[in-house]
Amino acid sequence: MRKKETIILIISSIVLGLIVGLSSLFLGLLLNFVEHLFLHFEETARYPMGIDVAPGTRLWAVFAGGIISAIIWWILRTKVKPPVTIKTGLSGQNMPAIQTAIHVITQIFYVGTGGSVGRELAPREAGAMIAQKWNDLLLKYHLAVLSKDDVKLLMAAAAGAGFAGVYNAPITGMFFCIEILLKKISFRTVGVSLSMSIIAMLVSSSVRGVEPYYLVGHTNFDATFLPFVIVIAALCGIAGGLFRKAFTWAEKHQTKSNHILWQLPLMALITGVTLTQFPQIMGNGRPLAQMAISTTSNHFILLLLLSGLIKGLVTVLTIRSGAAGGTLTPSIAIGAVIGTIAGMIVAPITTIPVWQFSVLGGCSLLAASQQAPLMALFMIIEVSHLNYSALIPLGLGVIISTGVAKIVLKTTIKSNPL
Repeated sequence: MRKKETIILIISSIVLGLIVGLSSLFLGLLLNFVEHLFLHFEETARYPMGIDVAPGTRLWAVFAGGIISAIIWWILRTKVKPPVTIKTGLSGQNMPAIQTAIHVITQIFYVGTGGSVGRELAPREAGAMIAQKWNDLLLKYHLAVLSKDDVKLLMAAAAGAGFAGVYNAPITGMFFCIEILLKKISFRTVGVSLSMSIIAMLVSSSVRGVEPYYLVGHTNFDATFLPFVIVIAALCGIAGGLFRKAFTWAEKHQTKSNHILWQLPLMALITGVTLTQFPQIMGNGRPLAQMAISTTSNHFILLLLLSGLIKGLVTVLTIRSGAAGGTLTPSIAIGAVIGTIAGMIVAPITTIPVWQFSVLGGCSLLAASQQAPLMALFMIIEVSHLNYSALIPLGLGVIISTGVAKIVLKTTIKSNPL
């Protein structure tokens, strides 16, 4: 009996990898279409923000996106059925296919118009829903009866595969599954999640390509970087803990009633006005992160500092105002800013490239804000196409930042409980 379940699990992993890969491909192409339609530019690693887009266009694009998204989410949450989260879906609650699909597409749409949230939540939710419907199909036609643990594994793995398909990061997708969702490492969980993520990535990348998401330098990391790692990782641990506290508060108090009809458009208008002066904060954080990574002049320190603070604030308030979206890439952007500023400050006393400080900051703050060191480590390595020399400094960075963030979170919770 166990052998039959294993065979069904293998077949399911292959089928879901293919379907989720197509889903991620569709969402990636949809994002590009929305950006072209509203902002008239094509996002690439080299040109991640619409810097050449007229300020007025940036303002009205995200404002219009906020109005349309607010209406859709208002209908879903008050007139139909509120979207079911991945966590709730894993506990057994049904994720309605149509509502989830609309919810997912709306997230991508709002990010495409310039809304300040991560786009990585959408493909994860789509993947989890697809896996749940696949299990329903198996039951309906009496093809197989999987255990609750295996159904949960397929859903978690499909969520990770959705991420892998969008960012070409299969190891990250696997760690998202086993480190964040399941919190269980075994041959079964690793085998299912990694194979599904690889298949999803291959399907999506066959059309979208395998270019790095962030463009970084090619200099190897060396041991002289390690003393700086300790300090920067600790700083990012503090910032990451505070950012996690902020977006957790925003999610808990998120507007889900009729008030979304004015709060989200108002926040979109504020975002749009901000984008007229700070285009680098638009979207999911990629523009700001790439700006930080590419910056080498200390003349931009104040601009980066303001951009990082604004990005964090706008992202938190956008989620609080009713928008759904991820926080992974905004975390990378804020961390990259901290790393770049630190790198510029110590530049006179070291020959270490500033971009290495940027990457360290992004990786460390991501680990701290998500409390997922392995996922953060391999995400940065995969999306930036870093080589093996990055493992030791970034690995040390995520350990320190995650530990510091735990202290910050415990201290904050005790002094100011939610």
